Amino acid sequence: MDSAASEPHNGSTETPSPANGTARPPSTPEGIALAYGSLLLMALLPIFFGALRSVRCARGKNSSEMPETITSRDAARFPIIASCTLLGLYLFFKIFSQEYINLLLSMYFFVLGILALSHTISPLMNKFFPASFPNRQYQLLFTQGSGENKEDIVNYEFDTKDLICLGLSSIVGVWYLLRKHWIANNLFGLAFSLNGVELLHLNNVSTGCILLGGLFIYDVFWVSQAGIPEMSISSLPAPLSYSLISGPMVFPQDLLEKGLEADNFAMLGLGDIVIPGIFIALLLRFDISLKKNTHTYFYTSFAAYIFGLGLTISIMHIFKHAQPALLYLVPACIGFPILVALAKGEVTEMFSYEESNPKDPAAVTESKEGTEASASKKLEKKEK
Repeated sequence: MDSAASEPHNGSTETPSPANGTARPPSTPEGIALAYGSLLLMALLPIFFGALRSVRCARGKNSSEMPETITSRDAARFPIIASCTLLGLYLFFKIFSQEYINLLLSMYFFVLGILALSHTISPLMNKFFPASFPNRQYQLLFTQGSGENKEDIVNYEFDTKDLICLGLSSIVGVWYLLRKHWIANNLFGLAFSLNGVELLHLNNVSTGCILLGGLFIYDVFWVSQAGIPEMSISSLPAPLSYSLISGPMVFPQDLLEKGLEADNFAMLGLGDIVIPGIFIALLLRFDISLKKNTHTYFYTSFAAYIFGLGLTISIMHIFKHAQPALLYLVPACIGFPILVALAKGEVTEMFSYEESNPKDPAAVTESKEGTEASASKKLEKKEK
């Protein structure tokens, strides 16, 4: 039975065969159902909670947690950049020793995984600290220039609780580095996905359509036609293959037979979670902007994602061949909300909704002016 696997950005390929060339025992129907169901759940969790956290992030004042806004120009360039990166990785694997590549990728996911997991669990861990806990504030500041031309390059604020979360995340990081265990891999994958949905913001629905449409073409071409992901993965030993696509969420299909030491994985790339996820999060913020106390577009797009991913898994299972997931996710995630907007007569409102970049000087100036105007009104009321 083939397993769903993905390159770091999106499309699905087959699970690499063991390095010694021996065939894997066929997976049981129960094991396959458990693996696919678990992948579906692990995809939905970061999208749902990441979307909720994106609302708080958009309203946040902490410069260290400001979202990165994707414009239409960024969205149009993204598939081109992704294609160049994929080609570069393919050539990289052909030229350099696999041992060094494995070490480089392991350190890359080790460092970024620790930071992502720490940021993910920090709000949860805050609830476990007593009120009397001595929590000190810190700020990591790196600037450029001086006087009026002074510009912040790094401005990160954190506290003692954040340092404790970083320490706990480092334990998972060491586990991943030493064992490459699939549970440690999934903890990092969940953290990467949730952070991506929370911190990457589309500025409007049109930009989301451009991004998803471009990656739809990218996913179908490179995975279904060019075959580069299959070539680059299948030519590598299994441990390195999993490290390369670890981005990916993985779940063993032979868990019921082998327990935690199972090694026949079904996989889902993080791009299949994050890319639709940031569009779903945008629709949640659009719902809130309508001030109708309903989350119609969010729930519609969320249901569309479940439908699209379920359809991907079903077709893959029926035809015994891995599928590019965005082939089914993109039409569902874009089409369903637009149909709802047409039915409700809110297409104009949907496509006119715009989010400003909080890092843009014009947006900051506008925000300051709004704050000053609000303060002025409050002062006038007090005088009266």
